[in-house]
Amino acid sequence: MKTRDGKILATLIRVFQEIGDNMGKKALLGNILLTLVAMIWGTAFVFQRVGMDYIEPITFNASRMTLAALALGIVSAVQIRKNGFRNRDDIRYTVIGGICCGCFLAFASIFQQMGIVYTTAGKAGFITAMYMLLVPVINAVLFRRHNPWPVWLAVLLGVIGMYFLCMRDSFRLTQGDTLVCICAFLFSGHILCCDYFADKGNPICMSAVQFLTTAVISWVAAFLMESPGPEKILSATVPILYCGLMSGGVGFTLQIVAQRYTDPTVASLLMSLESVFAVIAGALILHEQMSARELLGCVIMFAAIIMVQLPQKEAKASK
Repeated sequence: MKTRDGKILATLIRVFQEIGDNMGKKALLGNILLTLVAMIWGTAFVFQRVGMDYIEPITFNASRMTLAALALGIVSAVQIRKNGFRNRDDIRYTVIGGICCGCFLAFASIFQQMGIVYTTAGKAGFITAMYMLLVPVINAVLFRRHNPWPVWLAVLLGVIGMYFLCMRDSFRLTQGDTLVCICAFLFSGHILCCDYFADKGNPICMSAVQFLTTAVISWVAAFLMESPGPEKILSATVPILYCGLMSGGVGFTLQIVAQRYTDPTVASLLMSLESVFAVIAGALILHEQMSARELLGCVIMFAAIIMVQLPQKEAKASK
């Protein structure tokens, strides 16, 4: 049954690739797929929030990452059996890249899931999207890649938006907001790590190794800090299935396929739409309500997320 599911997933990936090649509309195809990815990731915040009613956060994270690792493992096995690896360096970078990316993803997703216990799905989605602002800052500080002034203006707007969104009566973050902020920093490291290894190994297999690494780290953390058990996992079956298969397996696989066709600047902007889908899904499904102050914070942050991409696009266009 697993082999059959793996063949179906592999076939879908090949169809997406062939459509782009044959129609000559690769960019359009990539944009459509990335918008779908943003919708999947955005609605996943709702399932992550619901899952916290039945299971501890780290156990939930470990369960969904295990499911994602199995799904992508099946696709990878089919791909390796059919095409194999290009050379030994391909194998080495696939494994090393998967482990490095998996470490970042493990801790980022654990902090995110713990934070969602204490905040809303919509707020968690928007704060997580701060990685779009943090990546250029980290690039400038660590890798000496200078950014134009609009990028720094966007960072300032992001901080202002965070203030309206997260701050209460006193100048401090709530427990959930703080945990999700840490998650945003870790996701920034994950993006930069993926950017480094993306062209050096097999992306599908690398993603499978990534999820396997994330699952192992999450299970270790779960047994150290929580009390995982089969009955708890079964009680959160639906959220785990959605976050594991859709958000993990399908979402990250489509992201890899789509980014072959789409400019990375456009891809980043489209993926940041997950924050918008998170707020919409939280309001429609969980009936979450945000104050006018929090909504203003969301609007400012999303404006900053868009602004931080525009200068990069202009710079590339001028070359």
